[in-house]
Amino acid sequence: MITKSPKRYLLIIIGTISLVIGIIGIIIPVLPTTPFLLFSSFCYINSSKFLYNWLISHKIFGEYIYNYLTYGAIKRDVKIWSLIFLWLSLVISMLIVLNLHLTIFLFAVGIGVSIHLLTIKTQRDEKSGKLLSPIKEQNKHK
Repeated sequence: MITKSPKRYLLIIIGTISLVIGIIGIIIPVLPTTPFLLFSSFCYINSSKFLYNWLISHKIFGEYIYNYLTYGAIKRDVKIWSLIFLWLSLVISMLIVLNLHLTIFLFAVGIGVSIHLLTIKTQRDEKSGKLLSPIKEQNKHK
C-alpha cells in the first residue's frame, strides 16, 4: 500500500520532472528519452499506481515503455522512426550551427544513439514472429 508520505510526493515530483525531460528528449536528440521514461515509471510505480497506470497506458509512451520493461525490446517501426528523426534533427542542427566542433560532437552523439538503438532487441511474438503490443499480450492471458 502506498502511503501519503513526503517520500511519495518527492517520487511523484522527480518522476514528473524525468517525464518532462524524456519528452523533451524526443525533440532534442542529445537527451536520451528511454532512460528518463523508464525512471519516471520507476518513480510512479513506487509512489502512485494511478500515475504509473496512466504512463503505461498512455497512447504514445505506454506500449514503448511496456515492451521495454517486459521484453527488453522495442518494435521495429519505433527503431526506424527513431533513427530517421534522430538523424534528421542532427543534420538540421549541424547545418544551422555550422561549427566544426559542435558538428563533430553531434555526429558522435548520433553514432552512439544509433548503436544503442540498433543493439536493443526488436520485439517479436515467439509463435508468429509478429510484433507484440501490451493489448495483445494482455488478451493472451485471459
